[in-house]
Amino acid sequence: MLVRRRFSQVDVFTSAPCRGNPLAVVLDAEGLSSGDMQQFANWMNLSETTFVLPPASEQADYRVRIFTPSQELPFAGHPTLGTCHAWLESGGTSASPGALVQECGAGLIKVRQVPAGLAFAAPPLLRSGPVAEPLAEQLAQWLLGTGRASAPYVASQGTALGRAGRVHISTDADGQIWVGGGTVTRVSGHAEV
Repeated sequence: MLVRRRFSQVDVFTSAPCRGNPLAVVLDAEGLSSGDMQQFANWMNLSETTFVLPPASEQADYRVRIFTPSQELPFAGHPTLGTCHAWLESGGTSASPGALVQECGAGLIKVRQVPAGLAFAAPPLLRSGPVAEPLAEQLAQWLLGTGRASAPYVASQGTALGRAGRVHISTDADGQIWVGGGTVTRVSGHAEV
């Protein structure tokens, strides 16, 4: 049975209309099966669609599941920022001041507000080693870890698709890498899922 749920489409890594990375966010996703989520993500046909759920961890403010059109992901950057933006815009509030905590398949991810918009604490690398040249320009931990870049820096994203995304990379005093950028809602309303 289809249920009307709050829905947003967020433009991530930008503050200019339709120049960032689009993300579909289904708020109030409790009660949806994995199959329901996968089917909706496939129909949306965006790189990722997220589903916001109550947290399972007492340390988290909300839980998110991230789907591509064909599979679920444990974590992804622009879905983390876009989901946090939609959650905040829908009235979500953090239990602790200064940072939010998102629960996802990769664990607990801290998100905070920064001058560029929102930023998340990069989770530990799942793999390492040589990276193919086209990918080398996208992986902040790899760039910083190999000395190919130093923080802070701003990277372009989506230029091959005619977009003008900007990813802001910084580190804090503890060496934690923060990945951030602008987030703007482009579509807001309801979807029957």
